[in-house]
Amino acid sequence: MQIVWQILFIALTIISVWLFARKMNQIRRNILLGRDEAFNDNKAQRWKNVLLLAFGQKKMFRNPLVAVMHFIIYAGFIIINIEVLEIAIDGLSGTHRIFSKPLGSLYPWLINGFEFLAVGVLTVCIIFLIRRNVLHVKRLWMKELNGWPKSDANYILITEILLMSFFLTMNAADTTLQLRNYGEYAQHLTGNFAFSHFLQPLFANMSDHSLMILERTCWWLHITGIFIFLNYLPYSKHLHILFAFPNAYYGRLESKGKLDNMPEIQKEVLYAMQPESAPTETKPTHKKFGAKDIFDLSWKNLLDAYSCTECGRCTAACPANITGKVLSPRLIMMKTRDRAEEVGNNINQNNAFADDNKTLLHDYITPEELRACTTCQACVEECPVSINPLDIIVQLRRFLIMEESNAPQEWNAMFSNVENNFAPWKFSPDERDAWADA
Repeated sequence: MQIVWQILFIALTIISVWLFARKMNQIRRNILLGRDEAFNDNKAQRWKNVLLLAFGQKKMFRNPLVAVMHFIIYAGFIIINIEVLEIAIDGLSGTHRIFSKPLGSLYPWLINGFEFLAVGVLTVCIIFLIRRNVLHVKRLWMKELNGWPKSDANYILITEILLMSFFLTMNAADTTLQLRNYGEYAQHLTGNFAFSHFLQPLFANMSDHSLMILERTCWWLHITGIFIFLNYLPYSKHLHILFAFPNAYYGRLESKGKLDNMPEIQKEVLYAMQPESAPTETKPTHKKFGAKDIFDLSWKNLLDAYSCTECGRCTAACPANITGKVLSPRLIMMKTRDRAEEVGNNINQNNAFADDNKTLLHDYITPEELRACTTCQACVEECPVSINPLDIIVQLRRFLIMEESNAPQEWNAMFSNVENNFAPWKFSPDERDAWADA
């Protein structure tokens, strides 16, 4: 019978890893649909950002209480799953707690540490569920999260609660069977663990066989739940668990107040102000200004979209959103990711992208949203994983203005004044410093 369970475990592992790898490869392809952009400078600072922002979650600690809870759930879930290595070896080889004898007295300490973290994760998940669904924290209850985004967060929290519960119940049943000197469990005496032993009285009236079935059921549910979670990640906002690290590394290191200028436009302004510097012979070339669809954005913009945690800190800090405008930086990232996924599905179906008469601009993101942005950089400053919604907004707005000439009348008047008078106001260039005489 044992060999049957081993075969089932091997099959489950192969299928889960294959499905995960296939989806992640598709996401990688979607990200690389963006134009190339180099991030090779200052590697020391980039690795520092990975340590501080991704591992250390530095920006989260602006709100210490929430940051500590998030760190517990993050570190706990990652570290606890180190024990998945033992489960995997046991499942493949048909053994039971294979590390217990080699690690000796260190093994109970290790599992006790896992149990402390498991209880921490379980507690924090319950608190986060209450914050989302009972206290209705504003940034977690905005209408842009209605439907799948709101459910997605709840599914993950509930899944983590179940996984931690399976882990603790499995340990409690295991140690109870050890105390009863039952079968193979008696060969791996670990002693009671930190928290699971409090569950042992619940099993007092259970037979040895029933308790063994409970332990094995929790073992299978725990590892199966982890495999399900693994394959759920690529479809969830919780993909940031993986992508926060590369996104922190490839984050922009320039001052947050710096916008990328377009050399072609800078040259045109220079030629207008200094006609003598203009080349006498020019080649009639035209470069697309700004971005209309994901193909015009850089791969880093698309990595940003897939790394978004949907935490809403960017939107909560956005002055346009605060004053009732339709702009939400979080929604900009969600729509960009949705468009990338739609394009990816199109490629999956047609083996190449077939024009679907849709674009990120207009079909997903409206001019009204883009015009509301003040380029204050608040969204960039607030993001805990180095996402830059403003870069996408600026590129889409450039296309809107420079390719479609789609701007409000007030903006056009300002542009005309800048072009003719070298200032936003309708004054002669010769009178630009007349204000000083007033």
